[in-house]
Amino acid sequence: MRATDFEFRYRFWFICLAYFVGFGCYKVDHLNAVDALAQWMFRASDPHLDSLAARHAIQGFFVLAAALITASAWIRTWGGAYLRSEVVHDAALHTEKLVADGPYRHLRNPLYLGNMLLAAGFAFLAGRTGAVVIILGNLLVVMRLIGREESALVQSQGESYRAFLAAVPRLWPSLRPRLPAGGMQPRWLQAFLGEAHLWMFALNGFLFAWKLNLHWYYTLLWVSAGAYFLMRVGLNRLRRQNSPPFAPDWPSPQS
Repeated sequence: MRATDFEFRYRFWFICLAYFVGFGCYKVDHLNAVDALAQWMFRASDPHLDSLAARHAIQGFFVLAAALITASAWIRTWGGAYLRSEVVHDAALHTEKLVADGPYRHLRNPLYLGNMLLAAGFAFLAGRTGAVVIILGNLLVVMRLIGREESALVQSQGESYRAFLAAVPRLWPSLRPRLPAGGMQPRWLQAFLGEAHLWMFALNGFLFAWKLNLHWYYTLLWVSAGAYFLMRVGLNRLRRQNSPPFAPDWPSPQS
């Protein structure tokens, strides 16, 4: 299972497609996933979800959704701190060297784990069918991208990367680090800026869980999306200023 060059280059849009199709499923399945769970929980005592207990249950599910998005923001920020944000969001595949520090000591693909946590969080906002489409669609895209990257890294890094594959899990993080620290200095400011839109999504999620106000939610969602596209414009300019393409100073697992 390996993404083509076209899929990798336009991976952002393939990921967006999973969300677009997932939320588009509301046209055929109108019931929100959280409402469906709440109706199942209160089917005997409060089928219309009019009680305070039902409201609190619904808020609890949306708090869980916001917590998953927060976890996504954190792990992508942690991973991005050991890369350059212009690499994280670059359309090109970088295989110059390996990163074996920070979260990469616990799992090989923290950024893609962050993508899956984000999908799980947003699935609560979709319909029942859409939630499945969002999660499975993102999983399919992520697994194909991982296959593409790992194949390229095996070719470029050889035995050092095979040792990395053997030592570090792919997507499910190990509680203990599988490699010694490489001594890299994380760049937290650029990492937070690179993932600022996710932190805004998380904040938006908690506000929505508190108020259950869709007007506030969609207003902040558009602000977050706008912040993300401004960030991408800034990174594109930064890449142009750094042309010809730089070779990031990444340590290999053997260092």
